[in-house]
Amino acid sequence: MARILAIEDDETTSREIVAELSRHGFEVEAVADGREGLVRAVTGTFDAITLDRILPGLDGLSLVTVMRNAGVQTPVLMISALSDVDERIRGLRAGGDDYLTKPFSPEEMTARLEVLLRRREQAPRETVLQADDLVLDLVTRQVRRGGGELRLSPTEFRLLEFMMRNRDQILTRTMIFEAVWGYYFDPGTNTIDVHIGQLRRKIERPGARALIETVRGSGYRFRADP
Repeated sequence: MARILAIEDDETTSREIVAELSRHGFEVEAVADGREGLVRAVTGTFDAITLDRILPGLDGLSLVTVMRNAGVQTPVLMISALSDVDERIRGLRAGGDDYLTKPFSPEEMTARLEVLLRRREQAPRETVLQADDLVLDLVTRQVRRGGGELRLSPTEFRLLEFMMRNRDQILTRTMIFEAVWGYYFDPGTNTIDVHIGQLRRKIERPGARALIETVRGSGYRFRADP
């Protein structure tokens, strides 16, 4: 059971985080003060941390900076009402691993934490990813299925790598966009759906099980198992 430290001073948000993560089987400890949160983050044994950007005692940016300087590498999901791109960049550069803006979907928060936990478990980083007879080689930059080579664009290659590394997890459009394109997601764009469609046409083959599943209302999932 993964242990999560939730550092959040808003009581309603804190209760929502604890309830949602507990419902998914996580063990959650919640604190409402930045200084207390820093002490728990440095001295406790947690698998991941949700961290509010604005806190009493010590703000989230300072907290994660001190954590990293102290050698604590616990994955941090920063949560903030400050949604502009500059603030997101500041949070990530300070040492955050991901950034979620308020108001947020509890399901997306859980999905992002699951990705951070999975990423941590996968170190050292694999250079060959495989699902069924689909093989992605990060060294040769080749993708093969059923013995034949598939020609993907650089963006399609990054998209497939991200989905294969996070197999069986629901990946929201925001998560995909930020991981593959590297900047803030515009909910009005259909870029992701277009690229998913192109990728499907290239990696799927007649008679074989479909690997990319559309999760209605949520995003996509790469299904590695039957």
